[in-house]
Amino acid sequence: MGPLKNQQLFNTLGTWLHDNWFELIVILLAAFIAYFAGTRIVAFIVKRAVKGARHRAWHKKDIEKRQKTLVGLFVSIWRIVIFFTVLYALLAVFFPNIGAAMAPLFASAGIIGVALGFGAQSLIKDFLSGIFIISENQYRVGDVIDIEGFSGTVERIGTRSTVLRDVDGNVHYFPNGMVQHVINKTMGYSMARFTMLLHPDTDIDMASELIDSVGKALSEEEAWKDKILSAPAFVSVGEITGSSVEIIVAGKTQPSDQWSVVSEMRRRLLEEFESKQVRLAVTPFPTTGLKK
Repeated sequence: MGPLKNQQLFNTLGTWLHDNWFELIVILLAAFIAYFAGTRIVAFIVKRAVKGARHRAWHKKDIEKRQKTLVGLFVSIWRIVIFFTVLYALLAVFFPNIGAAMAPLFASAGIIGVALGFGAQSLIKDFLSGIFIISENQYRVGDVIDIEGFSGTVERIGTRSTVLRDVDGNVHYFPNGMVQHVINKTMGYSMARFTMLLHPDTDIDMASELIDSVGKALSEEEAWKDKILSAPAFVSVGEITGSSVEIIVAGKTQPSDQWSVVSEMRRRLLEEFESKQVRLAVTPFPTTGLKK
């Protein structure tokens, strides 16, 4: 009986393929084209839409971040739609009377829905939170942000989670539903702000003039003028102690350029202070725990 049943099964399968091979090939070919060509078309449309009139005032980096974020979202949605469409089409081919065949499934959908509803609450919350994060433009792919005390660069914003990579290369996954407070360090513009500790005998007026002149010269150079929106300059005097005077320097830069500007500004100030004999503060050597 075993070989006879196997032979009947193969005959039935062969007959089915003979009758439905064309529909099957059309479905698979259409799915292949929709998956790859459709993804490119969706990405093209989204990029063109972001470059519309509403975003013309944005900086180039902001536009690129918005494009990457929205392309990732809509491509994911497009692929989900393709998956369920192809699944339904295949079921229709395999089971022509799909409505009658799936009736028991729909009849039990109420019980299954109640059973899965509790487990799917967090998934739905993550999905909706991700939609709001992207639609409100809270952060984009490429932004440097702080989430719940963790800082890093946004590598991906999915329909369920946000992926963050910190300066040590560690990757953090945050469910979108748990994101309550976000600090975006690269939205619109960034601040190149840092402090320097000078010797208490320093002429503050002379030091501030040096800082302003170095910042102005840096902002006018070809390699830096596109990164700096407002030249780094002396802002104020901070904390004063018996061994140091804190000087606060700040300027406005393009998003994500603040760190390179701060680094270059510090390097040039050190050279300028040395040439003008402006002394830095000397930190007292700790004496706690040393034997007399």
